Amino acid sequence: MKKVFIDGSSGTTGIRIYERLSARKDIELIRLAESERKDENARRDAINRSDVSILCLPDDAARAAAEMADNPETVIIDTSTAHRCSEDWVYGFPEIRDFREKIRNARRIANPGCHASGFIALVAPLVEKGLIERDAVLTSVSLTGYSGGGKKMIAEYESDGRDPLLDAPRQYGLTQNHKHLPEMKAVCGLDRAPFFIPVVASFYSGMEVTVTLPGEYLVDGADARTIFDLYREYYTGKAVFAADGADENGFLSAAAMSGRDDMQIGVFGNGDRIILVSRFDNLGKGASGAAVQNLNIALGADEYEGLVFE
Repeated sequence: MKKVFIDGSSGTTGIRIYERLSARKDIELIRLAESERKDENARRDAINRSDVSILCLPDDAARAAAEMADNPETVIIDTSTAHRCSEDWVYGFPEIRDFREKIRNARRIANPGCHASGFIALVAPLVEKGLIERDAVLTSVSLTGYSGGGKKMIAEYESDGRDPLLDAPRQYGLTQNHKHLPEMKAVCGLDRAPFFIPVVASFYSGMEVTVTLPGEYLVDGADARTIFDLYREYYTGKAVFAADGADENGFLSAAAMSGRDDMQIGVFGNGDRIILVSRFDNLGKGASGAAVQNLNIALGADEYEGLVFE
């Protein structure tokens, strides 16, 4: 039985990972008493006793926790932003390129960001297969539920007498320096980061990432059908899948995949104005579900064990 420690198990991401793992027969969760949760020695011991430690911490705390790992056999999965562009860490999106094999052999795995996951799933295959050039300047809009903001934002949205401005969607990341931009650029192999417009709305969980793709950006006469066929051939597993015409009577709800750990991809528009859309749960394939998938691969277990796909 493999031992797993979740450092930061009281946060939104950690809680959902705990829920996914607590019923497993092949995993023993290392638990700390409430009084030990911030005890450095207790945490260090738990990390080094584990086969896998999952860090659900702010960036600086995640860096410090990773440095506590002295056991060369312990696998660290970091759900923060801290290590996503580090050469010493493997990016934890197994559906892209040869990342699955790298994750299988890695000791340091950086879990992708939620917005970044949706963008990368749409763009990375197109760059890899040469359908768009590396110097393309893309624009992406990402609509997310408020659970992605953590406990403070959840409390804000669910409080009595909340600010009425929270009743409408709110754009943020206005400086165009969102923390997910570096990984979006690097993992996709783009020369420049996209223009990125994240929007939070008054629903708990779910995410809808849209990338606009003018027809002139496509090479070799490719069109919307070419892109969809590429996605269908590229994504053959259960965690990411291409769905043809998967809308709700002309609408696309960002909450359609709430509670699930997979991602749905669609291609819409026409020859001149194509839009690429990925839908998933920001706490699922955008965070906790992705961490469990990476854990499974690292342990040599069924990749989809403990994940929810319907």
